[in-house]
Amino acid sequence: MRVISLSDLPVDGLTRELQGADHGGLPVSLLFVDLAPGRGPSWHRHDYVELFVVLDGEATVDVGDERVVAHGGQVVVAPAGVPHRFVNTGTTNLRQIDVHLNERTVTEWLPDLDG
Repeated sequence: MRVISLSDLPVDGLTRELQGADHGGLPVSLLFVDLAPGRGPSWHRHDYVELFVVLDGEATVDVGDERVVAHGGQVVVAPAGVPHRFVNTGTTNLRQIDVHLNERTVTEWLPDLDG
């Protein structure tokens, strides 16, 4: 058994990150999100599926040309290769866990797809 304290995980930009490869070759990576209103990553994509597990708050999530407003207790799935982003559109901090089905987070940042 292994216990990992969130406070021991490195902070990368907007999240604390558990890279599976750094913890015994786990086949998954986790990003622990705690964002103020109005914050979130820009358009990006991955070659693997990503799950957004919303714990508290509200996130407006764009996946391709689809948009959903997700709340605590919901999970949004971004298929492999599809551009996506999210932003905290609530009035309190957004708390979620982003599950990357890969041993390392590998992100391709994209130009603004709105313009």
